[in-house]
Amino acid sequence: MWKRILCDCFLWAAAVVICVLWRLIVAKAAIGSYVLLFVVLACIWIVLGWLTRKYRSYKDTWFWQELASMLLTTGCMMALVQWVLPLVPFSFSQTVVAWTIGLVAIFDFIVILVTHYWKYAQNMTVPLINIEQRENAVVSRQEKTRTPNVIETIHQAVLSLTTEEDYLMLLKEAHLDSNLTKAIANTDSFSFLQVGEYQYSTLVDLTLLNKVRGINKRFCIVNQKLPDNGVYVCCYRPQEYVKQQILSRYPKGINYVAYTFWFLNRRVIPRLLLTSRLYYDVTKGNRRVLSKTEVLGRLYYCGFVVDKIVPMGHIEYVFAHRNSQPYPQEHIKLYGPFVKLPRVCKDHQLITFYKFRTMHPYSEYIQKYVFDQRGGMNISDKSDADFRITSWGRLMRKYWLDELPMLVNLLKGDVKLVGVRPLSRAMFETYPVELQEKRTRCKPGLIPPFYIDHPQTFDELFASEDKYLDEYFAHPFYTDCKYFFLTVHSILFKRMHSA
Repeated sequence: MWKRILCDCFLWAAAVVICVLWRLIVAKAAIGSYVLLFVVLACIWIVLGWLTRKYRSYKDTWFWQELASMLLTTGCMMALVQWVLPLVPFSFSQTVVAWTIGLVAIFDFIVILVTHYWKYAQNMTVPLINIEQRENAVVSRQEKTRTPNVIETIHQAVLSLTTEEDYLMLLKEAHLDSNLTKAIANTDSFSFLQVGEYQYSTLVDLTLLNKVRGINKRFCIVNQKLPDNGVYVCCYRPQEYVKQQILSRYPKGINYVAYTFWFLNRRVIPRLLLTSRLYYDVTKGNRRVLSKTEVLGRLYYCGFVVDKIVPMGHIEYVFAHRNSQPYPQEHIKLYGPFVKLPRVCKDHQLITFYKFRTMHPYSEYIQKYVFDQRGGMNISDKSDADFRITSWGRLMRKYWLDELPMLVNLLKGDVKLVGVRPLSRAMFETYPVELQEKRTRCKPGLIPPFYIDHPQTFDELFASEDKYLDEYFAHPFYTDCKYFFLTVHSILFKRMHSA
C-alpha cells in the first residue's frame, strides 16, 4: 500500500515539474501558490484512491479494477477543478491544473499497465503434472500380431498424417503390426491419459511436437504409461530445416536479413521473461521452432534415453526408451540470453557465475549423450562438433564474448584475472584428487593456462593446470603477470581463440 502511495506522490511531482518546464504557469500567480495547490490536490488524489481501494496489492486486484478506480479518481478531480477551484480566493489557471491532473492520470495508467503486465507475464499458469514414484513395471499383456485388416486400418490412418515412406519405416522400426504398439495423433497432451498403464511397450506419437503446447507434460504422461524400457517415438520439424528453407527462399543478402527477423520473432521473443507467456497465448504453441538439442534435452529431462534418430525428409523421428523418473518438473523453464552456472571455487564453495547463453535450450541434459556419440570428449574440437552450440554462440565463444558477464564475478571478488577456470561439479569430479585439492586452495581465474599450453587431451590439460598451480603457490604475483602477458602474446600472434 505505502509503495503505491509513494509512487503516486512521485507521479504528481513529475507532472508538476513538467508543467513548470513547459511554462504552463501563467504570470497571473506565483509558482509557489501553484505548488501549494498541487500538494493539496495530491492529497485529495490519494484519499480518493484509498476510498476506491486503488492501493490494494496489484497481486490481489484485476487490471480493470485498478483502471476503473483511476478513472473514477481522475473524474472526481476534474469535477473539483471545474466547480470548486473558481470559488478559491486565488487566481489559478484551470487549464494548468487540468493538464497536471491529466498527466498524473496518464502516468498512473502506464504504472498500472506495466505492473499488471508483469503480473501476467510472471503467471505462467501451466499446472505441474503429479509424477508418482513407481516400482518396476512390465507389459501387462502378451504380444500378438495384428490381423491384416487392422494393419490396413492403421496404414490408412498413418497415411492421413504422413507419407508412405514414413509408414514403412514405422512399420519396421516401431512394429506397428504388433498389438503392443499404439499410435496416437492428438495435439492435446492429456489424450495420453486415456492410454492404459503398461498396456503397450511402444507408443508412437504422430503429432509434430512443433504443434504441441506443453511438451514436457506430454513426455511425462508418456513416461508414466510406458513400462520399464518402453519405447516412445516422437517426431518434429528441426529448426535447421526451417532456416535453410528461409535462406533459399530469398535472394542472397536479403535472405539473412529475413532470417534475422524470423529468428528474433520465433526464437528470441518466446524465450524472454516478459514476452514468453504472451507469445504462447497468441500462438497457442502452434508452429513452434524446435532444435534437435531441445527435443533430445526435453526427452532426457523427462526420463528418457535416446536410442536413435531417423530423418525422413523435413521430419525427424526420435526413438527413445523410458529409463527413469523425470527430473522434478518446474512451472516454467525459460532460456533467456543469460545463464547462471554453479561452479566449484576456493575451499570447495559453489559460486554462481554468469555467461551469455551459447547453447540451445535443454542442452545441459544431453551432455553425456553428446560425448557418447563422439566417443568421449576431445578438448581440441569440442566447439566444432557439439551440435548443442548455436551458430551465433560459436562465434561468441571464439572471441570470448560469452564470458563478458563474468566480469561481474571479477568485480565481486569471486575470481581473479588469471587462474584455473571454475568448473562444474560434474567436471570437477573427473579431475585427479590431488589436482582437485590444489584447485580449491586458490581462487579460479578468467584467463586460464589453457591459452598458453594449448592442451589437446585431458592428461595434457591436467598437466598444464598442475604446472601453473605449482608456480602460483611459489610466486603468486609474478606467475599471474607472466601468464597474462603470455596469453596476450598467444592471442595476438598465434591467433589463439576460445574453444
